[in-house]
Amino acid sequence: MSSLQWDHEPVLHDPVVLAAFTGWNDAADSASDAVDWVAARYGSVECATIDAQVHIDFQAQRPVVTLIDGVTRDLSWPRYSVRAAATPDGQPDLVVITGPEPNYDWRGFCDSIIEVARTVGADTIVTFGSLLADSPHSHAPRITGSATDPEIMDRIGLTRSRYEGPTGIVGVVHDTCRQAGFVSASLWVPVPHYVAAPPNPPAITALLEGFARTVGLDLDLRELRVASDAWRTRVDAALAADDDLREYVDNLEAQQVDEAVDPDELPDGESIAEAFEEYLRDQGA
Repeated sequence: MSSLQWDHEPVLHDPVVLAAFTGWNDAADSASDAVDWVAARYGSVECATIDAQVHIDFQAQRPVVTLIDGVTRDLSWPRYSVRAAATPDGQPDLVVITGPEPNYDWRGFCDSIIEVARTVGADTIVTFGSLLADSPHSHAPRITGSATDPEIMDRIGLTRSRYEGPTGIVGVVHDTCRQAGFVSASLWVPVPHYVAAPPNPPAITALLEGFARTVGLDLDLRELRVASDAWRTRVDAALAADDDLREYVDNLEAQQVDEAVDPDELPDGESIAEAFEEYLRDQGA
């Protein structure tokens, strides 16, 4: 039985499904923030949910209690939201899927995503990911990833991934897409590990630029670029007060210059494996 629950089935023009999941593949919340930015930009409306009771271990991903006016408690449960948005001028409409990386029934979860795509008439599914990496904040982040369509690979300028090893829900989603005959693209952005607190406007901007090229969407990212400049200025100011960290970042910048012939190697397979294994340790796996 499907865990997908429709409120209504939206009528969309040439839609694309875009998804991001919190957890190990969402460093600095950049992947989920980028999807939420798109959803807010086009006034998305929730049209369906995926039943969290089926896929989430609430001991691993607990509900959150907040105080309202210092007295009333509000309880927020982890949830999966499916939102639809219409875009102007005949561009592809969007269906965005957000929520935590599931704990249970990954195959069923991926089947629900495929069911969303089939129901709305989408033939392309794109996911975002962000990963802590040895990359300097002063350089514009370069997206990496993979796509089932060679034309998309060329259009975005992606280097084919050579990674083999443990994977998260994003990897399973794309394998499901491949087997189901959907076009899919997985876009990743490196986040400097020494400044990992969200938000990270440069990482968000990089993902959205890659998405725009992937699906032919015209996104106005001027405000995000201004926010990115301001973010770098604040980081620079913080580094100026820490000689050791400044020296470390200088070394990272020098390494990037030395490796300029092949900059798309970040994040590489070893970094992905280390990040994933560290995440599993944190979860007590």
